[in-house]
Amino acid sequence: MTFQQKLDAIVEQQNSLLCIGLDSELARIPAHLQNKLNPQFAFNKAIIDATHDLVCAYKPNTAFYEAQGAEGISELKMTCDYLREKYPDIVIILDAKRADIGSTNQGYAQFAFDYLGVDAITLHPYLGKDAILPFLERKDRGCFILCRTSNPGAGELQDMKVTPDTGNQAIKLYQYLAKKITEEWNENGNCGLVVGATYPGELEIVRRIAQHIPLLIPGIGAQGGDIEKTVKAGVDSGGKNAIINSSRAVIFAGNGSNFAQKARETALKLIKEINIYR
Repeated sequence: MTFQQKLDAIVEQQNSLLCIGLDSELARIPAHLQNKLNPQFAFNKAIIDATHDLVCAYKPNTAFYEAQGAEGISELKMTCDYLREKYPDIVIILDAKRADIGSTNQGYAQFAFDYLGVDAITLHPYLGKDAILPFLERKDRGCFILCRTSNPGAGELQDMKVTPDTGNQAIKLYQYLAKKITEEWNENGNCGLVVGATYPGELEIVRRIAQHIPLLIPGIGAQGGDIEKTVKAGVDSGGKNAIINSSRAVIFAGNGSNFAQKARETALKLIKEINIYR
């Protein structure tokens, strides 16, 4: 099964475009879990068990696990193993934003796809296609490449005007990237783009360029992205191929013993609102 086939199947099965980001910062998880063995995994497991029927994907961000050293990596591994064993139909996207030369990326790809067993990873495009070939060549795995990100300073570089070929009209860098990735890098049909919900106008432009390529869209919830604008701009002509991510607003919706139930309530509200505008 290709990554696209797995994504299509889970979206259809769950009737959901919602992705929950497992940004499980140790200092923010509920106090009663802090002294448990494997507290990040215990937190993630409770969130996953409470929301698994509402999502198309989970997106663990490696930073929150790497910060805890070997123990954190172990808990990330436990989380990915649990998802693959208990809920194998759900897509796992590793938010790692890797970028380096090809030989180094071989190691990154092995860590993500072979050790953790994730279905997709986020990547930087700055070093060019040849550098990320170790990811692109994995035909059964997805590669979400940063295009127009959700942070306030995104436009500093991404909005710079570039002229792709002599005599052509200048376009913004993120538009050039979207076109380049769609037309030239997606030979194996496993490319996606990362486009922030906080810039719905740019999201709409990227969707026009990318057509049916999947978009990973962070920025709703804590970052303030508008759900209606995000959905209408982000979905393709079939109302699909938009993976709409919310992290902190869902997983930290509650901080008491009922935190998982609060996460479910928040996720349920989000999925209902997303489906209104599909």
